[in-house]
Amino acid sequence: MKNVFLIITNLFLCLSTYAQLPGTASATPTGNSIKGKGKIMGAVLEAEEGITLEFATLTLFHQQSEKLIDGTITDNKGKFSLAGLADGTYKLEISHLSYEKKIISELLIEKGNTLDLGDITLNGAALTLDEVTISGQTSLIEEKVDRLVYNAEKDILAKGGDATDVMRKVPLLQVDLEGNLSLRGSSNIRVLINNKPSTIMAASVADALKMIPADMIKKVEVITSPSAKYDAEGSAGIINIITKKNNLEGYYLNLNTGIGLRGSNLGLNGSYRKGKFGLSLGGHGRAFYNKAETEMTQMTTFNGIRNLSHQQADATDNGIFGRYSLGFDYDIDKTQFISGNVRYGIRRFSRDQLQSTEVFVNEVLQNSSLRDISSTRYSGSVDVNLDYLKVFKPQQEWSISTLYSRDDMNNNFVSDNLSDNNEVLNSLKNRDNSLNQEVTVQTDFITPIGDKQIFEVGAKGIFRMVNSDYSYLVATASEDFSLDISRPAGTLDYGQNVTAAYTSYTLSVAGDYTFKGGVRWERTYIDATQDESEIEIPDYSNIVPSLNISKKLGPKTTLKLGYNRRIQRPWLRQLNPNVDVQNSQDIQVGNPKLTPELTDNIELGVSTNLKKTYLNVSVFGRLTENAINRVRYPLDSISGAILTTYENIGKEKALGTNVFANVYLTPTWTINGGFDIYYATIEGQVQSINGTSETAKNSGYNFGGRLMSQVSFNSGWSIQAFSFMRGRRVELQGSRGGFGMYGLGMNKDFNNKKGSLGIAAENFAGKGWNVRSELNSPIFSQSNSMLLFNRNIKVNFTYKFGTLEMKDARRKTRSVRNDDLMQGGNDSMGGGNSGASVGRQGQGRRAGKVVKKAAKDKKKALKKRVKKQEKEHR
Repeated sequence: MKNVFLIITNLFLCLSTYAQLPGTASATPTGNSIKGKGKIMGAVLEAEEGITLEFATLTLFHQQSEKLIDGTITDNKGKFSLAGLADGTYKLEISHLSYEKKIISELLIEKGNTLDLGDITLNGAALTLDEVTISGQTSLIEEKVDRLVYNAEKDILAKGGDATDVMRKVPLLQVDLEGNLSLRGSSNIRVLINNKPSTIMAASVADALKMIPADMIKKVEVITSPSAKYDAEGSAGIINIITKKNNLEGYYLNLNTGIGLRGSNLGLNGSYRKGKFGLSLGGHGRAFYNKAETEMTQMTTFNGIRNLSHQQADATDNGIFGRYSLGFDYDIDKTQFISGNVRYGIRRFSRDQLQSTEVFVNEVLQNSSLRDISSTRYSGSVDVNLDYLKVFKPQQEWSISTLYSRDDMNNNFVSDNLSDNNEVLNSLKNRDNSLNQEVTVQTDFITPIGDKQIFEVGAKGIFRMVNSDYSYLVATASEDFSLDISRPAGTLDYGQNVTAAYTSYTLSVAGDYTFKGGVRWERTYIDATQDESEIEIPDYSNIVPSLNISKKLGPKTTLKLGYNRRIQRPWLRQLNPNVDVQNSQDIQVGNPKLTPELTDNIELGVSTNLKKTYLNVSVFGRLTENAINRVRYPLDSISGAILTTYENIGKEKALGTNVFANVYLTPTWTINGGFDIYYATIEGQVQSINGTSETAKNSGYNFGGRLMSQVSFNSGWSIQAFSFMRGRRVELQGSRGGFGMYGLGMNKDFNNKKGSLGIAAENFAGKGWNVRSELNSPIFSQSNSMLLFNRNIKVNFTYKFGTLEMKDARRKTRSVRNDDLMQGGNDSMGGGNSGASVGRQGQGRRAGKVVKKAAKDKKKALKKRVKKQEKEHR
C-alpha cells in the first residue's frame, strides 16, 4: 500500500505542476512572464546516449522568491523556449518521467538578452525513500515520430542468444526459423547496425544476425515511414540495431558468457575515455549446433509426362560467428568532432545432410539416389568509417561521412553419390566465390528556421562492385576432381553506382500539428558483365517523395499519417547466375537482368496511454509495381526437378493492421504483446501447362503475434516468459507454413548489478517445431515439411568491471548510411543503412555551456536545495 500511495502522490504532483503551466487549460497567470524581452532556450537529452527527450517538463522560478514565473514542455526534437522574460535572476527546473530532476540556478537575464543553454542532459532516475524504492525504467516500447523503438537490453531471455532471438520479440517484425526478417509481410527491408552500413549484412541477413550477441544490443528501431533523408531502398521500411556503448569518462569492461544445449557464447567489450579522446573495443563470438529433418513430395507435368518425386533428409548444422570492433572519437574543439571505426565480422557455417530421393515417371520408379552433402558458407567482412562534424549553433550542423566496406564470401558444397552399402560412386563439387565491395561519401547540413521549422539538405555517392566466380567439378571413386564440362564455369561482374540528393522540411504549427515532407532524387548507373559478355541494363533515375503528419490529441495520444515511395533493387542471390543443385529436386539460380521494383506505402496510426497501458494501433497499405518474385517451373520431363529463379513479373498489394499493447500490472510486473494481420494479393506471369505464359494470382490472409511478460522481485531476481507465432504466408505459387516459439527465463543480479547469472529454456515441452509449405500451379505441386530440433536450455553469466564518471557534455556523430539495396532474408548486394541521415551516437561535445561558473561554485548549496524541494514535493 505504501508503494501505491507514493506512486499516486507523485503522479498527482506531476499533474498539478503541469496544470499550473501557462498555456494549459488551468494555467494561472503569474504576471511576470510577459514583462520583458528576455529568453531562455535549449534542448533536453538523455545523458547516456544523447537521445532527445520529448514532453520533458520545464518550470521557471525567481531565484530569490521561488515564485513560479513560467513553464513549458519540450517538443518532438527535445527543444524548448521560454520568452517574454523580465530582467532578473531565475532558476530552471527540468523533469521527465523515469529521469532524475535537474535544477539550473543563477540564470541572469539583463537588457532583454537570450540565454541558450544548449543541451541539458538528464540521468536515469533511482530514488530511495526510507524503505520504499522507486526505480525509473525506460519503457520496453517507445514511439518516435517515424519509428517504434524496442529496448532490448531489458530482455533477460535473450542473454546468451543472438540478434535473431531479439528480433522475434520486436513489434511489427516477423522472423522465420532460418532467421529471415520481414516487416508487415515484406522481406524487402533494410537492416542497419548503429546507423551504419555493413557488408556483414550483404551476403545473408540471417547469418549476420547470428553474429551479433543479444547481450550487445541496446535497442532495435523499426522505421516504418522513412523520410526523404533516408536512402530510397527498403520497400517495407528500415530496421536499425543499436548496440551498447559507453560515453562516460573512465574505463569500462564487460564480460559475458553462456553455455547451452544448442549454442555457447563469449564476449568482451569495453571503452576508455579521458578528456577529448575516447577509445572503444569489442569482441564477441558464438557457436551453435542444431539438427533438422525434412521431407518433400512434389509432382510435375512436362510435355504430357507426369513425374512424382519423394525426398527425405537428416541434417546437422554447425556455426561459428564473430564480430570485433575498434573505434575512437576526438573533440578537435568545442564545435568540431571526428570519429572512426574499424569492424571485422567472420562467419563459419556448415551443414551435413544425408538425402534420399525417389523419382517416378508415369507411376514407374525411374531412379533412386542416396547423397551425402556437405555445404559451407564462409565469409569475412571489413567496415572502416571516418566521420567529421561541425556544430555552428544548436541544431545547426554540417557533416562529412565516409565508409569503406568489403565482404569476401564462398558458398561451396560437395555431394557424394552413395551405393546401397554407402560406398562413394561419384562426387560433385560447386565453388561459388563472391566479393561485395563499396565506397560511400556523403555530406549533410541541417539548420533550424526559428522555433518551428527545420531544414535539411544533403548529397551522397555510393560506388559498389559485386563479383561472383563459380565453377563445378566432378570426380569418380578412382579419379580426382576435374572441371564438369556439362556445367560450365562462369563469372558475374556487377557494378552499381548511385548518386543522390535530398531536401527535407519540418514545420510545427498551432493545434499541435507537425508536418515533415521531403523529396529525394537518385540516379543509378549499372555496368554488368556475365562471362565477359555485357548485360544490357539501362541506367535509371527516381524521384522519391515522402510526407509525415502528426497530431497530438491531448498530452497522451498521438495520431500519425505517413506516405512514402520506396525502391527495391535486387540483391546478390537474386542476381547470381550460379546454378545451385545442392537439392537435386529443388534447383535455384539467379537472374542478372532483374530491374528494381517501386513501392508506394501509406499508414495511419494512433498511440495512447490509458492509465497503465500503452496502446499502438496502425493500418497500412502497400502497392508494389514491377515486383520481384520467385517463379518455379519443371526443369525437364525425366528428373522431376523444379527450377526456382526470380523475375520482374507483376504487382503485389497488401492491406493490414498492427496492434500492440504494453501493460504495467504493477510497478514490477509488465505484460506486452500484439498481433499483425494483413490481406495480400500477388499477381504475375508464370509458365502454363502448354509452355506459354499465363497470369497467376494468389491471395489470402497472413498473420502473426507475440506475448511477453516480465516480473521483477526484491534482491535482484526477475522472471520473463515469451511466446511467438507466425502463421502461413501467401506466395505467388502457394504458401509457406507457420511456426511458433516460446521460452521461460530467470535472472539474478548481484554485487550492485555488476554481475548477473541466469538460466533460460526454449521450446522445452517438445523436441521441435514442424513447418509445412505448399506450392501449387497448373504444372507442378510441392509439399515440404521441416522439423527443426530447437529445444534449448542455456546458462548465462555477465560481469562488469570499471569506474565511470558522468559528464554533462554530450557527444555526437554523423555517419554514413546505405539503405538503398534490396535486403531480404537471404543474400543482398550491399550493406544497408539510411542515406544522408545521421545518427547521434555519442561523439563530440555540444558547443556552449549549460551552467555558468557561478552555478558551479554553488554546487553544494544546490544539492541541499534539491533535497529540500524534493521533500516538499513528497
